[in-house]
Amino acid sequence: MVKAKEAVAKSDSSAAKKKLRPSKVKSLAKFETKKKARAAGTLKKKPKQNLLSGTATWKVVYKSGTWRFVHRPTEAKLIAKAKAEGKPLNETPKNKKSIIVKPIKGEKNGETREVHTVKRKAYYPTLKTPKKHKSRGLFKNHKRNTRPSLTPGTIVILLTGVHKGKRAVLLKTLDTGLLLITGPFILNAIPMRRVHQGHVIATKTKLDISSVKIPEEVDDKYFKRTLLKKKPKKNDSKTLFVQKPKTYRPSEKRKSDQKTVDAQVLNIIKKHQDKKSLFLYLSSMFGLRNNQYPHRMQF
Repeated sequence: MVKAKEAVAKSDSSAAKKKLRPSKVKSLAKFETKKKARAAGTLKKKPKQNLLSGTATWKVVYKSGTWRFVHRPTEAKLIAKAKAEGKPLNETPKNKKSIIVKPIKGEKNGETREVHTVKRKAYYPTLKTPKKHKSRGLFKNHKRNTRPSLTPGTIVILLTGVHKGKRAVLLKTLDTGLLLITGPFILNAIPMRRVHQGHVIATKTKLDISSVKIPEEVDDKYFKRTLLKKKPKKNDSKTLFVQKPKTYRPSEKRKSDQKTVDAQVLNIIKKHQDKKSLFLYLSSMFGLRNNQYPHRMQF
């Protein structure tokens, strides 16, 4: 029985040795030689390579199922090693040619062809050094430009908003570049409001409003929206009674300013030669009929 067990153990050990990969056997043999040298005291330690020094290059290579750093000696080190061993040197020429003429076989192929030794870049920047542009700062500080046709006193036609199609009088241009207009309110129900110049058609009809005095506080801040309170929730215990949602209503100050400005504009229209036609013109709506094209019209 004992002999049989020994025979089985030997057969298993021999089978295990046979199953080992050649790379594994090689590494084991290397390890054994190192072990013997270490015991004898003849093992030489290799100096650690500095990655930042120019003595070696390092490359990441996929090897034996993992990514590893592979040590590659530099060209200068390889040349020094070759000189020490007396081998022929394979130095790369310093002034390497950028184009090589290569022979080409076959008829009607031009016999030779010029080939670039170094592959050219796929991307070239449009400018070597892009120009530095002056920063214009905040948008609110930018200079505003209005069309030359939009001067104070010009009668304009509104193209968008609640009052689209109506005509109004341009009072002045505000700091933000928006136009301050008025109906007057009695004629077409347009109050003093701001309009963008792109939403307006400037007509050739103009009024002399140099004598009109607009209050100083009428600026962009004057038209800032007032925040209304939100609707109360249905199941809110604080609200005992149903409250109606608040809607915007102009303040008494705005109403008085509207009356003072409109009174001055109306006095100028009354003094005009064609006052009747002007009143009708401002109170009527603008519209287009068949075969009428705005780009062919003169306003």
